[in-house]
Amino acid sequence: MQERAIKDKFVVGLTGGIGSGKSEVAKLFASLEVDIVDLDQIAREIVHPGSESLNKITEKFGTKILNQDRSLNRTKMRKLIFTDLHAKQWLEKLLHPVIYQEMYHQILATKSIYCIVIIPLLIESHLPYPINRILVVDATEEQQIKRIMRRDEAGEQEVKDIIVTQATRAARLKIADDIIDNTRDEKYLQEQVVALHKLYSGMCV
Repeated sequence: MQERAIKDKFVVGLTGGIGSGKSEVAKLFASLEVDIVDLDQIAREIVHPGSESLNKITEKFGTKILNQDRSLNRTKMRKLIFTDLHAKQWLEKLLHPVIYQEMYHQILATKSIYCIVIIPLLIESHLPYPINRILVVDATEEQQIKRIMRRDEAGEQEVKDIIVTQATRAARLKIADDIIDNTRDEKYLQEQVVALHKLYSGMCV
């Protein structure tokens, strides 16, 4: 995963299971003036109404996966790809190259001493991400379920179904260079981010 690190850029790949707290951790790094590249945000932007990617998705699956304003209904799309392997593979083949290219451009445009790239499916996608270090945000499955149920107003079984399609907690921890424990309070979370910020900054000197 680290063989394609970009020259003169120190890149930390931030990953973790759904509901582990990746966005929260990224916001704390951003508050320390670290540039953030978010693959989920990129994935949303490349399927905006009228985009080539969304047009192809609509041609494939019909207008049933659109909202009334013609934007992509991400909830319906998510349910579809979690129940249809072929649909999932087709969508990944369409979107991954576009997401990867935009990620690469955004990394090159960063100005901070190092940058954070949020890669939710770092393990699952098996792509050679241009990263120097892997940071895993860790939480218990029970915490993941509660957070996603609250955030997305999703049912417990729906969240569990998503979790089982992702890499296991043990698999993520195994590939981690660094781990943030997000099982406690916000103060503890912030202390860990500050400590890692000092570590990464020192690595860039």
